[in-house]
Amino acid sequence: MQTELEILYRDEWLIAVNKPSGMLVHRSWLDKGETRFVMQTLRDQIGQHVYPLHRLDRPTSGVLLFALSSEMASQMMPKFAGRDIHKTYHAIVRGWIKEGATLDYPLKEELDKIADKKATKEPEAKEAITEYEPLAYAELPIPMGRYQSCRYTLVEMKPHTGRKHQLRRHMHHLSHHIVGDVNHGDGRHNRLFRDEFECHQLLLHASRTQFSHPVTGEAILIEAQVDAVWRRVLEGLGWDREL
Repeated sequence: MQTELEILYRDEWLIAVNKPSGMLVHRSWLDKGETRFVMQTLRDQIGQHVYPLHRLDRPTSGVLLFALSSEMASQMMPKFAGRDIHKTYHAIVRGWIKEGATLDYPLKEELDKIADKKATKEPEAKEAITEYEPLAYAELPIPMGRYQSCRYTLVEMKPHTGRKHQLRRHMHHLSHHIVGDVNHGDGRHNRLFRDEFECHQLLLHASRTQFSHPVTGEAILIEAQVDAVWRRVLEGLGWDREL
């Protein structure tokens, strides 16, 4: 029996859920072995077809918004393509980020391995902007490499653009890799969190989404709480009151 998704917001036009980490948004030929998807699970749960308005990477959890009609999807998609949707993410990264800043660092599109083989030219770097702010710091008395301890930061991030894996790649660029990132992260810290906190997932969470409702004009704020793994890690780092 499949577990129902947590519905965060619903009206006659839109619906939002708290996407679990590790769950694909919809079927993909890249993951043929998967049997559970947010889109199909939500459709079966509410007995109505849903239209995805954006995506969250498979390992990312948090607010995921759908339209309940193709007409509403057509109205909302330009908002996501522009900068009318304001998203806030939280992540745990290696090292201490001393102060907040806005990173303007263009990114080339990441293609899957099969598509890469068919590509005829190198993708061009496109504008990618991320605003970030440190919220809390922790230090574990565990030696790693040339250091006698491991330092971590709880960081809030607000992407101003929507490039693929933007937050993960921007943190990698700053050498503050997001814990649990198997593609752009640091395997040593990922292993430490698996051993110390039984954390086998990416610690990146889409906490809030804000926008002006396309029909009512109302200011909408949708928030998603973190899951049990996140709570266990936050408590272990002394941050149980931070989120």
